[in-house]
Order: sequence, then structure tokens, then C-alpha cells
Amino acid sequence: MPYTHDSPIPIANHAPPAHTHPIARPQPMDATDSSKAKSGVGDAMVHFQFHFHFHPAHAKRLILPQRQFDLITMNEISIEELPGIGPATAEKLKDAGFNSIEAIAVASPSELAGTAEIGESTAVKIIAAARTSADVGGFETGDAILERRKEIGKLKLGCTEVDNMMGGGFETQAITEVYGEFGSGKTQIAHQLAVNVQLPVGMGGLYGSVIIIDTENTFRPDRITSMVEGASKRYETEYDPEEFLKNIHVARAYNSNHQILLMDTASELADSLRDTDKPVRLLIVDSLTAHFRAEYVGRGTLADRQQKLNKHLHALMRFGDLHNAMVFVTNQVMSKPDAFFGDPTKPIGGHILGHTSTFRLYLRKSKGDKRVAKLVDSPNLPDGEALYTVTPEGLFD
Repeated sequence: MPYTHDSPIPIANHAPPAHTHPIARPQPMDATDSSKAKSGVGDAMVHFQFHFHFHPAHAKRLILPQRQFDLITMNEISIEELPGIGPATAEKLKDAGFNSIEAIAVASPSELAGTAEIGESTAVKIIAAARTSADVGGFETGDAILERRKEIGKLKLGCTEVDNMMGGGFETQAITEVYGEFGSGKTQIAHQLAVNVQLPVGMGGLYGSVIIIDTENTFRPDRITSMVEGASKRYETEYDPEEFLKNIHVARAYNSNHQILLMDTASELADSLRDTDKPVRLLIVDSLTAHFRAEYVGRGTLADRQQKLNKHLHALMRFGDLHNAMVFVTNQVMSKPDAFFGDPTKPIGGHILGHTSTFRLYLRKSKGDKRVAKLVDSPNLPDGEALYTVTPEGLFD
């Protein structure tokens, strides 16, 4: 049937494509259908037959005001257009790191209310509208999730045994935690991943940049340089260490509050690099628990520490989901002197860290420069062990 100039036409509720297609092309009706034209005031009002050309899974809604065609998509909806958000509230949300509809959609009402200084009931309405616009928060069928998981990238370490144990590499949109005693290779893996993530996909990378939150002052540019030189020999391609260092963004965290605050800065940086040729594909926190362990001493502060750590972990999880990035965190360990059997080495952070991490690896020393990585927790992979070697030019089999 023909549509009038102000008839809204609902279209599928999905994210828009990266490019824009012509939306509609009006064509006059055939002469045989001219009898269907209705008479208006003065002249006959000619009906048009519309042929729509759009990506079938990405348009948000189509409105035809005064025969002008306007496609409103999710990316074009600004925060100010959500109900209950004015310019002042939008500014507060952006200052707190809520720069997109998706970020608001995955926030909690209490978090949004405290940030924007609004009532919790208003925050609930804002989040509900954001979830509708971003098409999140609903149920999906298993085959739809399987199709969406094809977008997840795999970042390879370059050590065959470790990569095979991890199902082909470290997943994006997941938190991978490694723990072990000093010298077990936690920071070495972090440095190697910071190099490998910049490689092309065909070489096991994600062709992206990396953000590092350094809490123990362990980042060393000269180590990156030596690993890039090692990658040049491995792949027989001449790489420039200076170019790799330009894509590594490092911030030193001086306490737990500063560490949490840097997550907002990291989100802003990732947003600014989203449309560049090297978007952020890796976030490293080395170490996740050092400041929390030093500042919260004794059982009396345990509840506060765990709540704060839990909030920080969920911010890391949101970052990985929003930017399709791998989140890599290192963790310290403690020794249980009352353990008479088995390995007395246990990770700190409690059950909160254990439950939130998607993959958990236990690193330990072996003979000489060899290290052992043991996969102790994964939602889809069996437990296993793999050997890797720490050399001056990087990590190898």
C-alpha cells in the first residue's frame, strides 16, 4: 500500500552498518494504476511506489516526513535524546565515562544515579530506553549467539602449546587472569601480548593498539623493542620498534582509587581510537590486586576491598564487551603454611576474582628459562598444561 508523507515505518531493531546505503527511491505508478490516484485540493495527489534499499539487519527505524527520508540509527542517537537526560545530565555522564548508548545500557541504576545525581527511578527509565536503542538486555537463541561469537578475535601468544591449550589463542570480550609467584612470567606474557596484538590477523594478532594500566612500575619499553626484533626474525618481516611503541598507551596507577579512575580514561581513549586503523584490542592491568592488597589490611577491611575489586572487575568486563578487546590481568599469590599436601600457592582476590575471570592460568617456574602455564578455569576448554620459554627476544616454545 502507498504511504503518506508522515507514516512511520518500523524497521528491524539492530545496530547500523558502517556504511550508508540509499534508503528509498520513489517511482511513479504505472499508467494502469493511475485510476487509484486520489483527488486533493486543486491538483491530484500522485501516489508513489517505494522501493527500499537498506541493510536488512541494521536499520533502526525509517520516517518519511514531507517526502524526505530520514534513517535514524543507533549510532546517530545521542545521549541527550534519551528520556530524562538534559544537557547538564549528559555532560555529567560523559565526564564519568558514559560516552555512548551502549555504556549506559549496561550500567546499573545505582551507578547511573550516583554519577548523574538523579533519582534511581529516573535512572531505571534511562537505562531501559538505552537498552531498547542498543538492542541489549533481551533473550537470544543459541544459534544467534553462535553467529555473534564469530566476531570474537583470537590473540596468539606465539607459543604453540599455550595457544593450542587456549583453543587457538586468547579470546576478546573476556577477562584472562594469570597468577603465579615472582619470576613466573606474568609480566613477560603481558609484554609479548602488547607486541602481538599489533600484528596482522594472519600472524595471530588483532591489528590493534593496547592500553596498559601499570600498578607495579614493571613496563619496560626496551623489552618491547627486543620482542619486536624477535618478531621480525620469527616472521621474516622488518618491523619498526618505534611504531609498536607508539601504539602502546601506558598509565601508572599510584593507588587503588587512581587505578579505578584510569578505567574511565581508558574508555575515553578507546572511544577516540575506535574509528582509526588501530583500535584498542587489548587492555592490560599489571597487577590487578597489588594496590588493593597493600591498602586493605586485615579482616575488618575485607568486605570493602572485595566490593571495590568487584566493581573494578565489572568495569573491565564492560570495556572488553564494548570494544571487542581482550582484557589481560595479572594477579599476585599467597602461600598457605598450613597446607601439608599439594601446592600451597593460592591466588589472592578471593572468589570474586575467581568467578569474574573468564580464563584463569597458573604460572610456575620450571628448569632454566622454561615456564609452565596451567589452565585451571575456563567455560569451554579442558584443564591442561603447556610449556613456554622466556628468551631475550620474547616468548617461544
